[in-house]
Amino acid sequence: MVDGVKIHSSQAQDAQAQILTEDALKFIAALHRTFESTRQNLLVAREAAQLRLDAGQPLDFPAETAHIRADPSWICAPPAPGLEDRRVEITGPTDRKMVINALNSGAKTFMADFEDANSPTFANMINGQINLRDAIRRQIDFESNGKAYKLVEKPAVLIVRPRGWHLDEPRVTVDNAPVSGSLFDFALYFFHNAQELVKRGLGPYFYLPKMEHYLEARLWNDVFNFSQSYIGMPHGTIRGTVLIETLPAAFQMEEILFELRTHSSGLNCGRWDYIFSFIKRRRADRSAVLPDRKDVTMEVGFMDAYVRLLIQTCHKRRVAAMGGMSAQIPIKNDPKANEVAMAKVRADKLREVTNGHDGTWIAHPLINQIAMEIFNKHMVGPNQYHIRREDVKVAAADLLNTKVPGQITVEGVRGNVATSLAYSAAWLGGNGCIPLNWLMEDAATAEITRVQLWQWVKYGLRTGDSGEVITAEWIDRLVDEIAPTLKSATLTEENLDIVAKYLKAQVRKEWPSEFLTSDLMGYLAVRDGCPASWQRSVL
Repeated sequence: MVDGVKIHSSQAQDAQAQILTEDALKFIAALHRTFESTRQNLLVAREAAQLRLDAGQPLDFPAETAHIRADPSWICAPPAPGLEDRRVEITGPTDRKMVINALNSGAKTFMADFEDANSPTFANMINGQINLRDAIRRQIDFESNGKAYKLVEKPAVLIVRPRGWHLDEPRVTVDNAPVSGSLFDFALYFFHNAQELVKRGLGPYFYLPKMEHYLEARLWNDVFNFSQSYIGMPHGTIRGTVLIETLPAAFQMEEILFELRTHSSGLNCGRWDYIFSFIKRRRADRSAVLPDRKDVTMEVGFMDAYVRLLIQTCHKRRVAAMGGMSAQIPIKNDPKANEVAMAKVRADKLREVTNGHDGTWIAHPLINQIAMEIFNKHMVGPNQYHIRREDVKVAAADLLNTKVPGQITVEGVRGNVATSLAYSAAWLGGNGCIPLNWLMEDAATAEITRVQLWQWVKYGLRTGDSGEVITAEWIDRLVDEIAPTLKSATLTEENLDIVAKYLKAQVRKEWPSEFLTSDLMGYLAVRDGCPASWQRSVL
Protein backbone atom coordinates (compact mmCIF):
# COMPACT_ATOMS: atom_id res chain seq x y z
CA MET A 1 0.00 0.00 0.00
CA VAL A 2 1.11 3.61 -0.57
CA ASP A 3 2.56 5.52 2.39
CA GLY A 4 0.02 7.89 3.93
CA VAL A 5 -2.89 6.59 1.83
CA LYS A 6 -5.81 4.73 3.43
CA ILE A 7 -9.01 3.29 1.97
CA HIS A 8 -11.92 3.39 4.41
CA SER A 9 -14.40 1.14 2.65
CA SER A 10 -15.02 -2.54 2.12
CA GLN A 11 -17.46 -1.85 -0.72
CA ALA A 12 -16.75 -3.00 -4.29
CA GLN A 13 -13.52 -4.70 -3.32
CA ASP A 14 -13.08 -6.54 -6.63
CA ALA A 15 -13.43 -3.28 -8.52
CA GLN A 16 -11.13 -1.53 -6.03
CA ALA A 17 -8.40 -4.04 -6.77
CA GLN A 18 -8.61 -3.17 -10.47
CA ILE A 19 -8.89 0.61 -10.13
CA LEU A 20 -7.21 1.58 -6.85
CA THR A 21 -3.86 0.16 -7.90
CA GLU A 22 -0.67 1.14 -6.17
CA ASP A 23 0.39 3.39 -9.05
CA ALA A 24 -3.03 5.05 -9.25
CA LEU A 25 -2.99 5.73 -5.50
CA LYS A 26 0.49 7.23 -5.81
CA PHE A 27 -0.90 9.59 -8.45
CA ILE A 28 -3.85 10.55 -6.23
CA ALA A 29 -1.46 11.18 -3.34
CA ALA A 30 0.77 13.35 -5.53
CA LEU A 31 -2.21 15.44 -6.66
CA HIS A 32 -3.49 15.78 -3.09
CA ARG A 33 -0.14 16.85 -1.66
CA THR A 34 0.42 19.33 -4.48
CA PHE A 35 -3.00 20.98 -4.73
CA GLU A 36 -5.06 20.40 -1.56
CA SER A 37 -3.94 23.57 0.23
CA THR A 38 -4.89 25.65 -2.81
CA ARG A 39 -8.31 23.98 -2.97
CA GLN A 40 -8.96 24.72 0.68
CA ASN A 41 -7.90 28.36 0.27
CA LEU A 42 -10.28 28.74 -2.67
CA LEU A 43 -13.17 27.30 -0.64
CA VAL A 44 -12.42 29.80 2.15
CA ALA A 45 -12.43 32.54 -0.50
CA ARG A 46 -15.95 31.45 -1.50
CA GLU A 47 -17.13 31.94 2.07
CA ALA A 48 -15.55 35.40 2.22
CA ALA A 49 -17.17 36.36 -1.08
CA GLN A 50 -20.57 35.29 0.25
CA LEU A 51 -20.15 37.45 3.33
CA ARG A 52 -19.45 40.45 1.11
CA LEU A 53 -22.63 39.74 -0.86
CA ASP A 54 -24.60 39.40 2.39
CA ALA A 55 -23.27 42.81 3.42
CA GLY A 56 -24.67 44.38 0.25
CA GLN A 57 -21.68 44.46 -2.10
CA PRO A 58 -23.12 43.83 -5.56
CA LEU A 59 -21.65 41.36 -8.01
CA ASP A 60 -19.83 42.92 -10.94
CA PHE A 61 -17.26 42.09 -13.58
CA PRO A 62 -13.81 42.06 -11.87
CA ALA A 63 -11.86 45.27 -12.30
CA GLU A 64 -8.49 43.53 -11.96
CA THR A 65 -9.09 41.46 -15.11
CA ALA A 66 -10.55 44.15 -17.37
CA HIS A 67 -7.45 43.89 -19.57
CA ILE A 68 -8.17 40.23 -20.27
CA ARG A 69 -11.72 40.98 -21.35
CA ALA A 70 -10.56 43.91 -23.48
CA ASP A 71 -7.78 42.03 -25.29
CA PRO A 72 -9.17 40.65 -28.58
CA SER A 73 -5.96 38.79 -29.51
CA TRP A 74 -6.14 35.66 -27.36
CA ILE A 75 -8.17 32.61 -28.35
CA CYS A 76 -8.51 29.14 -26.89
CA ALA A 77 -7.15 25.85 -28.19
CA PRO A 78 -8.72 24.44 -31.36
CA PRO A 79 -11.26 21.64 -30.96
CA ALA A 80 -9.67 18.34 -29.99
CA PRO A 81 -10.37 15.19 -32.04
CA GLY A 82 -14.03 14.22 -31.69
CA LEU A 83 -15.08 17.59 -30.25
CA GLU A 84 -15.44 19.58 -33.47
CA ASP A 85 -19.18 18.78 -33.64
CA ARG A 86 -21.06 18.49 -30.33
CA ARG A 87 -24.56 19.32 -31.52
CA VAL A 88 -26.24 16.83 -29.18
CA GLU A 89 -24.70 15.60 -25.94
CA ILE A 90 -26.42 12.98 -23.80
CA THR A 91 -25.75 12.92 -20.06
CA GLY A 92 -26.24 10.39 -17.31
CA PRO A 93 -24.64 8.35 -14.54
CA THR A 94 -21.96 5.71 -15.06
CA ASP A 95 -23.80 2.43 -14.42
CA ARG A 96 -22.98 -0.19 -17.04
CA LYS A 97 -26.33 -0.24 -18.84
CA MET A 98 -26.52 3.56 -18.98
CA VAL A 99 -23.00 3.85 -20.35
CA ILE A 100 -23.77 1.47 -23.23
CA ASN A 101 -27.16 2.99 -24.03
CA ALA A 102 -25.78 6.54 -23.95
CA LEU A 103 -22.78 5.70 -26.12
CA ASN A 104 -25.17 3.99 -28.55
CA SER A 105 -27.80 6.77 -28.48
CA GLY A 106 -26.74 8.52 -31.68
CA ALA A 107 -25.70 11.64 -29.76
CA LYS A 108 -22.34 13.13 -30.68
CA THR A 109 -20.93 12.88 -27.15
CA PHE A 110 -21.81 11.29 -23.81
CA MET A 111 -21.11 13.14 -20.58
CA ALA A 112 -20.55 10.36 -18.06
CA ASP A 113 -21.50 11.93 -14.77
CA PHE A 114 -19.83 11.33 -11.41
CA GLU A 115 -21.51 14.48 -10.11
CA ASP A 116 -25.14 15.67 -10.06
CA ALA A 117 -26.71 12.64 -11.78
CA ASN A 118 -24.83 10.25 -9.51
CA SER A 119 -25.14 9.16 -5.89
CA PRO A 120 -21.51 8.91 -4.71
CA THR A 121 -21.62 5.57 -2.92
CA PHE A 122 -18.17 4.05 -3.11
CA ALA A 123 -19.53 1.19 -5.21
CA ASN A 124 -20.98 3.71 -7.70
CA MET A 125 -17.73 5.65 -7.91
CA ILE A 126 -15.45 2.65 -8.35
CA ASN A 127 -17.73 0.58 -10.58
CA GLY A 128 -18.31 3.67 -12.70
CA GLN A 129 -14.58 3.91 -13.32
CA ILE A 130 -14.54 0.21 -14.30
CA ASN A 131 -17.40 0.79 -16.74
CA LEU A 132 -15.70 3.73 -18.43
CA ARG A 133 -12.40 1.88 -18.65
CA ASP A 134 -14.15 -1.07 -20.27
CA ALA A 135 -16.14 1.14 -22.65
CA ILE A 136 -12.98 2.84 -23.92
CA ARG A 137 -11.43 -0.56 -24.63
CA ARG A 138 -14.68 -1.94 -26.17
CA GLN A 139 -14.92 -4.54 -23.39
CA ILE A 140 -18.20 -3.44 -21.84
CA ASP A 141 -20.66 -5.85 -23.49
CA PHE A 142 -22.89 -7.82 -21.11
CA GLU A 143 -26.24 -9.61 -20.87
CA SER A 144 -29.12 -8.93 -18.49
CA ASN A 145 -32.46 -10.76 -18.36
CA GLY A 146 -31.71 -12.37 -21.70
CA LYS A 147 -30.95 -9.06 -23.42
CA ALA A 148 -27.51 -8.35 -24.85
CA TYR A 149 -25.92 -4.93 -24.43
CA LYS A 150 -23.01 -4.12 -26.73
CA LEU A 151 -21.41 -1.04 -28.23
CA VAL A 152 -22.12 0.11 -31.76
CA GLU A 153 -19.29 0.58 -34.25
CA LYS A 154 -19.06 4.37 -33.74
CA PRO A 155 -20.21 5.29 -30.24
CA ALA A 156 -20.49 8.81 -28.89
CA VAL A 157 -17.31 10.56 -27.78
CA LEU A 158 -16.81 10.24 -24.03
CA ILE A 159 -16.58 13.27 -21.71
CA VAL A 160 -16.37 12.78 -17.93
CA ARG A 161 -17.71 15.10 -15.22
CA PRO A 162 -15.90 14.75 -11.88
CA ARG A 163 -17.36 16.15 -8.68
CA GLY A 164 -17.01 19.85 -7.82
CA TRP A 165 -14.19 21.40 -5.81
CA HIS A 166 -16.36 21.60 -2.67
CA LEU A 167 -16.84 17.84 -2.30
CA ASP A 168 -14.53 15.51 -0.38
CA GLU A 169 -13.97 11.81 -1.03
CA PRO A 170 -14.02 10.56 2.60
CA ARG A 171 -13.43 6.89 1.72
CA VAL A 172 -9.84 7.70 0.66
CA THR A 173 -7.50 9.73 2.85
CA VAL A 174 -3.98 10.97 2.27
CA ASP A 175 -2.00 11.92 5.37
CA ASN A 176 -5.23 11.53 7.40
CA ALA A 177 -7.18 14.05 5.31
CA PRO A 178 -9.93 13.16 2.82
CA VAL A 179 -8.94 13.71 -0.78
CA SER A 180 -10.84 16.04 -3.09
CA GLY A 181 -13.75 14.38 -4.87
CA SER A 182 -12.75 16.33 -7.98
CA LEU A 183 -9.19 15.05 -7.95
CA PHE A 184 -10.21 11.49 -7.06
CA ASP A 185 -12.63 11.21 -9.99
CA PHE A 186 -10.31 12.99 -12.41
CA ALA A 187 -7.21 11.08 -11.32
CA LEU A 188 -8.60 7.57 -11.70
CA TYR A 189 -10.12 8.26 -15.11
CA PHE A 190 -7.07 10.11 -16.41
CA PHE A 191 -4.46 7.72 -15.03
CA HIS A 192 -6.10 4.57 -16.36
CA ASN A 193 -7.38 5.88 -19.70
CA ALA A 194 -5.58 8.96 -21.03
CA GLN A 195 -2.92 7.11 -23.06
CA GLU A 196 -5.46 4.58 -24.33
CA LEU A 197 -7.80 7.35 -25.49
CA VAL A 198 -5.03 9.06 -27.44
CA LYS A 199 -4.09 5.73 -29.07
CA ARG A 200 -7.67 5.50 -30.27
CA GLY A 201 -7.58 8.97 -31.82
CA LEU A 202 -9.37 10.89 -29.06
CA GLY A 203 -8.24 12.23 -25.70
CA PRO A 204 -9.12 12.69 -22.04
CA TYR A 205 -12.04 15.15 -22.04
CA PHE A 206 -13.79 16.60 -18.99
CA TYR A 207 -16.72 18.73 -17.89
CA LEU A 208 -15.73 20.94 -14.94
CA PRO A 209 -18.60 21.84 -12.56
CA LYS A 210 -19.57 24.36 -9.89
CA MET A 211 -16.70 26.84 -10.20
CA GLU A 212 -17.22 30.33 -8.76
CA HIS A 213 -13.96 32.13 -9.59
CA TYR A 214 -11.34 32.19 -12.32
CA LEU A 215 -8.73 31.09 -9.78
CA GLU A 216 -10.65 27.83 -9.47
CA ALA A 217 -10.21 27.41 -13.23
CA ARG A 218 -6.51 28.16 -12.81
CA LEU A 219 -6.33 25.32 -10.30
CA TRP A 220 -7.82 22.91 -12.85
CA ASN A 221 -5.33 24.11 -15.46
CA ASP A 222 -2.46 23.52 -13.02
CA VAL A 223 -3.83 20.03 -12.31
CA PHE A 224 -3.99 19.33 -16.05
CA ASN A 225 -0.38 20.43 -16.60
CA PHE A 226 0.88 18.45 -13.60
CA SER A 227 -1.01 15.33 -14.68
CA GLN A 228 0.13 15.44 -18.30
CA SER A 229 3.72 15.79 -17.14
CA TYR A 230 3.27 12.98 -14.61
CA ILE A 231 2.41 10.41 -17.31
CA GLY A 232 4.56 11.92 -20.06
CA MET A 233 1.74 13.30 -22.18
CA PRO A 234 2.05 16.53 -24.21
CA HIS A 235 0.48 19.56 -22.54
CA GLY A 236 -2.76 20.58 -24.23
CA THR A 237 -3.96 16.99 -24.77
CA ILE A 238 -6.64 17.32 -22.09
CA ARG A 239 -9.76 19.35 -22.84
CA GLY A 240 -12.13 20.80 -20.27
CA THR A 241 -15.57 22.34 -20.82
CA VAL A 242 -16.62 24.52 -17.90
CA LEU A 243 -20.21 24.55 -16.72
CA ILE A 244 -21.24 28.12 -15.98
CA GLU A 245 -23.70 27.15 -13.29
CA THR A 246 -22.97 29.63 -10.51
CA LEU A 247 -23.90 33.29 -10.44
CA PRO A 248 -20.36 34.54 -9.66
CA ALA A 249 -18.92 32.58 -12.59
CA ALA A 250 -21.24 34.38 -15.02
CA PHE A 251 -19.27 37.55 -14.29
CA GLN A 252 -15.95 35.81 -15.02
CA MET A 253 -16.56 33.76 -18.16
CA GLU A 254 -13.75 35.30 -20.18
CA GLU A 255 -11.33 34.96 -17.28
CA ILE A 256 -12.25 31.29 -16.85
CA LEU A 257 -11.62 30.66 -20.54
CA PHE A 258 -8.34 32.58 -20.34
CA GLU A 259 -7.06 30.47 -17.44
CA LEU A 260 -7.88 27.23 -19.29
CA ARG A 261 -7.20 28.49 -22.81
CA THR A 262 -4.63 25.81 -23.76
CA HIS A 263 -7.04 23.11 -22.50
CA SER A 264 -10.43 24.71 -23.05
CA SER A 265 -13.22 23.24 -25.13
CA GLY A 266 -15.81 25.86 -24.18
CA LEU A 267 -18.52 26.71 -21.70
CA ASN A 268 -21.92 25.20 -20.96
CA CYS A 269 -25.13 26.74 -19.62
CA GLY A 270 -25.74 24.67 -16.50
CA ARG A 271 -29.18 26.17 -16.17
CA TRP A 272 -30.61 24.35 -13.15
CA ASP A 273 -27.59 24.82 -10.91
CA TYR A 274 -27.47 28.42 -12.11
CA ILE A 275 -30.97 29.06 -10.73
CA PHE A 276 -29.94 27.36 -7.48
CA SER A 277 -26.85 29.57 -7.25
CA PHE A 278 -28.86 32.71 -8.10
CA ILE A 279 -31.03 32.11 -5.03
CA LYS A 280 -28.22 30.94 -2.75
CA ARG A 281 -25.73 33.69 -3.51
CA ARG A 282 -28.44 36.36 -3.16
CA ARG A 283 -29.81 34.83 0.01
CA ALA A 284 -29.70 38.13 1.91
CA ASP A 285 -31.54 40.02 -0.84
CA ARG A 286 -35.30 39.92 -0.42
CA SER A 287 -35.75 41.32 -3.93
CA ALA A 288 -34.21 38.16 -5.36
CA VAL A 289 -37.13 35.93 -4.33
CA LEU A 290 -38.29 33.78 -7.26
CA PRO A 291 -41.74 32.32 -8.00
CA ASP A 292 -42.59 28.66 -8.67
CA ARG A 293 -39.77 26.70 -10.24
CA LYS A 294 -41.77 26.10 -13.44
CA ASP A 295 -41.96 29.88 -14.00
CA VAL A 296 -38.18 30.38 -13.97
CA THR A 297 -37.68 29.60 -17.64
CA MET A 298 -34.82 30.34 -20.02
CA GLU A 299 -36.80 33.32 -21.34
CA VAL A 300 -36.79 35.29 -18.07
CA GLY A 301 -34.44 38.26 -17.88
CA PHE A 302 -31.50 37.00 -15.85
CA MET A 303 -31.41 33.62 -17.61
CA ASP A 304 -31.63 35.10 -21.11
CA ALA A 305 -28.85 37.59 -20.35
CA TYR A 306 -26.54 34.86 -19.08
CA VAL A 307 -27.13 32.71 -22.16
CA ARG A 308 -26.49 35.54 -24.62
CA LEU A 309 -23.31 36.57 -22.81
CA LEU A 310 -22.02 33.00 -22.75
CA ILE A 311 -22.51 32.52 -26.50
CA GLN A 312 -20.85 35.84 -27.29
CA THR A 313 -17.92 35.06 -24.96
CA CYS A 314 -17.27 31.58 -26.31
CA HIS A 315 -17.42 32.55 -29.96
CA LYS A 316 -15.19 35.55 -29.37
CA ARG A 317 -12.57 33.07 -28.08
CA ARG A 318 -13.33 30.35 -30.68
CA VAL A 319 -14.74 27.61 -28.47
CA ALA A 320 -18.07 25.82 -28.06
CA ALA A 321 -21.03 27.51 -26.38
CA MET A 322 -23.07 24.55 -25.19
CA GLY A 323 -26.74 24.76 -24.31
CA GLY A 324 -28.48 23.17 -21.37
CA MET A 325 -30.77 20.37 -20.38
CA SER A 326 -34.48 20.10 -21.04
CA ALA A 327 -35.89 18.27 -18.04
CA GLN A 328 -38.79 16.68 -19.98
CA ILE A 329 -38.64 12.95 -20.71
CA PRO A 330 -40.96 10.87 -22.93
CA ILE A 331 -44.38 10.09 -21.43
CA LYS A 332 -45.42 6.53 -22.18
CA ASN A 333 -49.03 5.52 -22.77
CA ASP A 334 -50.31 9.12 -23.05
CA PRO A 335 -49.72 10.44 -26.59
CA LYS A 336 -51.37 13.79 -25.93
CA ALA A 337 -49.32 14.54 -22.80
CA ASN A 338 -46.20 13.28 -24.52
CA GLU A 339 -46.72 15.64 -27.47
CA VAL A 340 -47.06 18.60 -25.09
CA ALA A 341 -43.82 17.61 -23.34
CA MET A 342 -41.93 17.05 -26.60
CA ALA A 343 -43.19 20.39 -27.94
CA LYS A 344 -41.46 22.02 -24.97
CA VAL A 345 -38.27 20.17 -25.86
CA ARG A 346 -38.49 21.29 -29.50
CA ALA A 347 -39.05 24.91 -28.51
CA ASP A 348 -36.14 24.78 -26.11
CA LYS A 349 -33.73 23.30 -28.66
CA LEU A 350 -34.90 25.70 -31.39
CA ARG A 351 -34.29 28.65 -29.08
CA GLU A 352 -30.79 27.37 -28.34
CA VAL A 353 -29.68 26.78 -31.92
CA THR A 354 -31.11 30.08 -33.19
CA ASN A 355 -29.44 31.94 -30.32
CA GLY A 356 -26.11 30.57 -31.57
CA HIS A 357 -25.38 27.59 -29.34
CA ASP A 358 -23.09 24.91 -30.76
CA GLY A 359 -24.88 22.02 -29.10
CA THR A 360 -27.37 20.99 -26.47
CA TRP A 361 -27.94 18.43 -23.71
CA ILE A 362 -30.46 15.63 -23.49
CA ALA A 363 -31.15 13.18 -20.66
CA HIS A 364 -32.96 10.43 -22.55
CA PRO A 365 -31.97 8.55 -25.73
CA LEU A 366 -35.46 8.92 -27.24
CA ILE A 367 -35.06 12.72 -27.29
CA ASN A 368 -31.91 12.49 -29.41
CA GLN A 369 -33.89 12.46 -32.66
CA ILE A 370 -35.80 15.65 -31.76
CA ALA A 371 -32.67 17.55 -30.78
CA MET A 372 -30.64 16.25 -33.69
CA GLU A 373 -33.28 17.17 -36.28
CA ILE A 374 -33.51 20.74 -35.01
CA PHE A 375 -29.74 21.28 -34.87
CA ASN A 376 -29.23 19.59 -38.25
CA LYS A 377 -31.78 21.93 -39.82
CA HIS A 378 -30.46 25.15 -38.29
CA MET A 379 -26.72 24.42 -37.87
CA VAL A 380 -25.32 23.30 -41.20
CA GLY A 381 -21.64 23.22 -40.18
CA PRO A 382 -20.08 21.43 -37.20
CA ASN A 383 -20.54 24.47 -34.95
CA GLN A 384 -21.49 28.15 -34.95
CA TYR A 385 -18.26 29.80 -33.83
CA HIS A 386 -18.71 32.23 -36.72
CA ILE A 387 -21.85 33.71 -35.10
CA ARG A 388 -20.14 36.33 -32.98
CA ARG A 389 -23.26 37.93 -31.44
CA GLU A 390 -21.57 41.33 -31.41
CA ASP A 391 -25.05 42.80 -30.97
CA VAL A 392 -25.14 41.49 -27.41
CA LYS A 393 -24.63 44.02 -24.63
CA VAL A 394 -25.03 42.48 -21.18
CA ALA A 395 -24.51 44.62 -18.10
CA ALA A 396 -24.21 43.47 -14.50
CA ALA A 397 -27.78 44.61 -13.89
CA ASP A 398 -29.01 42.27 -16.63
CA LEU A 399 -27.44 39.27 -14.93
CA LEU A 400 -29.05 40.32 -11.64
CA ASN A 401 -32.50 41.13 -13.03
CA THR A 402 -35.06 39.59 -10.67
CA LYS A 403 -38.18 40.47 -12.65
CA VAL A 404 -39.67 37.02 -13.20
CA PRO A 405 -43.34 36.70 -14.18
CA GLY A 406 -45.25 34.19 -12.12
CA GLN A 407 -46.29 33.54 -8.56
CA ILE A 408 -45.77 31.14 -5.69
CA THR A 409 -48.62 28.66 -5.58
CA VAL A 410 -49.74 25.94 -3.18
CA GLU A 411 -48.97 23.43 -5.91
CA GLY A 412 -45.47 24.90 -6.26
CA VAL A 413 -44.81 24.58 -2.53
CA ARG A 414 -46.12 21.01 -2.43
CA GLY A 415 -44.17 20.08 -5.54
CA ASN A 416 -40.94 21.42 -4.06
CA VAL A 417 -41.46 19.43 -0.87
CA ALA A 418 -42.21 16.22 -2.78
CA THR A 419 -39.24 16.61 -5.14
CA SER A 420 -36.83 17.48 -2.35
CA LEU A 421 -37.88 14.46 -0.29
CA ALA A 422 -38.02 11.96 -3.15
CA TYR A 423 -34.72 12.94 -4.73
CA SER A 424 -32.78 13.17 -1.46
CA ALA A 425 -34.10 9.78 -0.30
CA ALA A 426 -33.21 8.23 -3.67
CA TRP A 427 -29.73 9.75 -3.43
CA LEU A 428 -29.22 8.20 0.00
CA GLY A 429 -30.35 4.91 -1.54
CA GLY A 430 -27.66 5.07 -4.22
CA ASN A 431 -29.59 6.64 -7.13
CA GLY A 432 -28.65 10.17 -8.20
CA CYS A 433 -30.99 10.64 -11.17
CA ILE A 434 -34.72 9.90 -10.98
CA PRO A 435 -37.82 10.57 -13.11
CA LEU A 436 -40.55 12.46 -11.24
CA ASN A 437 -43.76 13.61 -12.91
CA TRP A 438 -42.14 13.08 -16.33
CA LEU A 439 -39.19 15.31 -15.48
CA MET A 440 -35.65 14.03 -14.98
CA GLU A 441 -34.53 15.28 -11.58
CA ASP A 442 -30.93 15.38 -10.40
CA ALA A 443 -29.10 17.10 -7.55
CA ALA A 444 -29.37 20.50 -9.22
CA THR A 445 -33.15 20.48 -9.50
CA ALA A 446 -33.47 19.10 -5.97
CA GLU A 447 -31.28 21.98 -4.75
CA ILE A 448 -33.63 24.51 -6.34
CA THR A 449 -36.57 23.03 -4.45
CA ARG A 450 -34.66 23.11 -1.15
CA VAL A 451 -33.46 26.70 -1.35
CA GLN A 452 -36.76 27.97 -2.71
CA LEU A 453 -38.57 26.55 0.31
CA TRP A 454 -35.96 28.14 2.57
CA GLN A 455 -36.28 31.48 0.75
CA TRP A 456 -40.06 31.54 0.90
CA VAL A 457 -40.05 30.74 4.63
CA LYS A 458 -37.20 33.17 5.37
CA TYR A 459 -39.06 36.12 3.88
CA GLY A 460 -42.54 35.11 4.99
CA LEU A 461 -43.96 34.93 1.47
CA ARG A 462 -47.60 34.16 0.72
CA THR A 463 -48.94 31.91 -1.98
CA GLY A 464 -50.56 33.89 -4.75
CA ASP A 465 -53.50 31.55 -5.17
CA SER A 466 -54.49 30.92 -1.54
CA GLY A 467 -52.85 33.79 0.33
CA GLU A 468 -51.38 31.39 2.88
CA VAL A 469 -48.15 32.47 4.58
CA ILE A 470 -45.36 29.97 3.94
CA THR A 471 -44.06 29.06 7.40
CA ALA A 472 -41.73 26.37 8.70
CA GLU A 473 -44.72 24.82 10.45
CA TRP A 474 -46.63 24.53 7.17
CA ILE A 475 -43.62 22.89 5.56
CA ASP A 476 -43.52 20.46 8.51
CA ARG A 477 -47.13 19.48 7.89
CA LEU A 478 -46.52 18.99 4.17
CA VAL A 479 -43.43 16.89 4.87
CA ASP A 480 -45.37 14.70 7.30
CA GLU A 481 -48.20 14.33 4.79
CA ILE A 482 -46.11 13.68 1.67
CA ALA A 483 -43.19 11.58 2.95
CA PRO A 484 -45.25 8.43 3.74
CA THR A 485 -46.78 8.48 0.25
CA LEU A 486 -43.33 8.24 -1.34
CA LYS A 487 -42.27 5.05 0.43
CA SER A 488 -41.29 2.28 -2.00
CA ALA A 489 -38.70 -0.42 -2.52
CA THR A 490 -36.20 2.25 -3.57
CA LEU A 491 -37.33 5.07 -1.25
CA THR A 492 -37.04 3.40 2.14
CA GLU A 493 -38.62 4.54 5.37
CA GLU A 494 -35.17 5.04 6.92
CA ASN A 495 -33.96 7.34 4.14
CA LEU A 496 -37.25 9.24 3.96
CA ASP A 497 -37.07 9.82 7.71
CA ILE A 498 -33.54 11.23 7.39
CA VAL A 499 -34.43 13.61 4.58
CA ALA A 500 -37.73 14.66 6.20
CA LYS A 501 -35.83 15.78 9.30
CA TYR A 502 -33.20 17.40 7.10
CA LEU A 503 -35.71 19.47 5.11
CA LYS A 504 -37.52 20.60 8.25
CA ALA A 505 -34.20 21.76 9.68
CA GLN A 506 -33.14 23.48 6.46
CA VAL A 507 -36.16 25.81 6.25
CA ARG A 508 -35.40 26.99 9.81
CA LYS A 509 -31.74 27.88 9.23
CA GLU A 510 -30.56 31.49 9.07
CA TRP A 511 -28.88 30.62 5.75
CA PRO A 512 -29.33 27.49 3.66
CA SER A 513 -26.53 24.93 3.54
CA GLU A 514 -24.21 25.25 0.58
CA PHE A 515 -24.99 21.78 -0.83
CA LEU A 516 -27.30 18.98 0.25
CA THR A 517 -24.78 16.51 -1.20
CA SER A 518 -22.14 17.77 1.25
CA ASP A 519 -24.63 17.55 4.11
CA LEU A 520 -25.77 14.01 3.38
CA MET A 521 -22.41 12.58 2.28
CA GLY A 522 -21.65 11.43 5.83
CA TYR A 523 -24.52 8.95 5.71
CA LEU A 524 -23.11 7.33 2.58
CA ALA A 525 -19.58 7.32 4.01
CA VAL A 526 -20.59 5.57 7.23
CA ARG A 527 -22.63 3.00 5.32
CA ASP A 528 -19.58 2.37 3.15
CA GLY A 529 -17.43 1.63 6.20
CA CYS A 530 -16.08 4.99 7.36
CA PRO A 531 -16.00 5.71 11.12
CA ALA A 532 -19.35 6.84 12.57
CA SER A 533 -17.67 10.08 13.68
CA TRP A 534 -17.53 11.13 10.01
CA GLN A 535 -21.31 11.54 9.88
CA ARG A 536 -21.72 15.15 10.91
CA SER A 537 -25.07 16.26 12.21
CA VAL A 538 -27.06 18.33 9.73
CA LEU A 539 -30.44 18.03 11.44
